[in-house]
Amino acid sequence: MSTEKPGYDRTEPQTARFRPDALATFSTMCLAALGVSAADAQVVTDNLVYAELRGHASHGIVRLPVHAKRLVAGVVDPAGRPETATATMAVGVVDGKNALGPVAGTYAVDRAIEAAERYGVGVFVARNSNHFGPAAFYSEIASERGLIGVAASNAPPNMAPWGGKDRFLGTNPFSVAVPAGRLGSIVLDMASSLVARGKIILAAQKGDPIPVGWALDPEGNPTTDAAQALLGAVLPFGGPKGSAISLLIDVFSGVLSGAAYGRHLNTLENVSAIQNLGHFFIVLRIDAFIAEDEFRERVDDLIEQLKASPKAPGVDEILAPGEIERRRVAESKRSGIAVTGDVLAQLVDLAESLGVEPPRPIE
Repeated sequence: MSTEKPGYDRTEPQTARFRPDALATFSTMCLAALGVSAADAQVVTDNLVYAELRGHASHGIVRLPVHAKRLVAGVVDPAGRPETATATMAVGVVDGKNALGPVAGTYAVDRAIEAAERYGVGVFVARNSNHFGPAAFYSEIASERGLIGVAASNAPPNMAPWGGKDRFLGTNPFSVAVPAGRLGSIVLDMASSLVARGKIILAAQKGDPIPVGWALDPEGNPTTDAAQALLGAVLPFGGPKGSAISLLIDVFSGVLSGAAYGRHLNTLENVSAIQNLGHFFIVLRIDAFIAEDEFRERVDDLIEQLKASPKAPGVDEILAPGEIERRRVAESKRSGIAVTGDVLAQLVDLAESLGVEPPRPIE
């Protein structure tokens, strides 16, 4: 396939903007070419576009070439069908069957939602999974149905424990989504590291420096060199607090589920072995505790109190968790999703390798 297409300059790739549906179509076509079913390709695509719309490019379309490499290498099963391994009332274990992470994660949170709708609470863990993208993708599946959702996952050891210099902990992400009324949902979505490792990967690809305090070099020294940071270790947020939270997420997601944990986890980039990541989901049915309408009103009131708090000097507005992402979604739908030139070059290469038409930028 020729790469001499409007909007593409292989010599000096430039940032371009794309309609969300253009990236979605490209993603589903690539995944279909890799043997992924239409339904599963849609789930993975929704996950990638979800991240892009919210401004979290480190978990967006840049991950598609990585998924492709792992599928081609045979360390992810394109036809993997997650199933419930064990379940007792509101509690269960899902075997992800080495499917793509968003496929296994969505199956597991759906089981937790079913349990919560029946029993008031659902707690499910998943094993034999892969990188599942932004944790809020799953907690918001619950909150959009009027439920409180909690989602977490372990991740390969890329973070030094508090006081250490070598990789031991994952940047283990977690999210909580709480439905409100007219003010939208409260959505916490964060890694247990000071910054998601994907942001350092993007910085390294662009040759940009990173702030002091994000990571250590291989010798354990603070570094602003993104490439050295990738060879070293990222740092936990809040020092010992982030370190402890990461460890406990690995207990719930890895140890409890029967998945790999600690140093047993394989990195996403190593295409010679499976990952066997684990996930953890809690879903609460609000009316098992309090009338749903009353709860939503109370959450709205809490948000209003937060936003009415006196602002520190130089602060224009106090934002609730998830508020800035909702604004980014609106802006991304209006003006398109920005894809940097280096990521665009990867997408064009992927398109060529699969015989798929690359996405067309907004003219």
